[in-house]
Amino acid sequence: MDRDRERLLAANEGLARRINEAIESGQWPGEQGERTAYRCECAQLDCKRLVELTPAEYEQVRARPHRFLVFPGHERPEVETVIEATPAYVVVAKGGAAGAVAEATDPRD
Repeated sequence: MDRDRERLLAANEGLARRINEAIESGQWPGEQGERTAYRCECAQLDCKRLVELTPAEYEQVRARPHRFLVFPGHERPEVETVIEATPAYVVVAKGGAAGAVAEATDPRD
């Protein structure tokens, strides 16, 4: 996959990540143990899948800026590595140009 395409896919994933950050910031105190619907952070421009996990589980994914939360089957082995797979969600890590874009667009930095 060429670098421009890789960067475009990573930018789309960054947009989904910013949406999820807004979802998480809207949690009420005491809701940290309850499942919340987050957007799939995959590279598909038209993806509308939701992934349910607790805010604490989402924080584990977000602890590293190169990691993303995706719906099972939405991982792209040509630009990411699967870190964790559960029946409800998959955690992937970006490397190369996509990893650089992920780090540069991380809303927490």
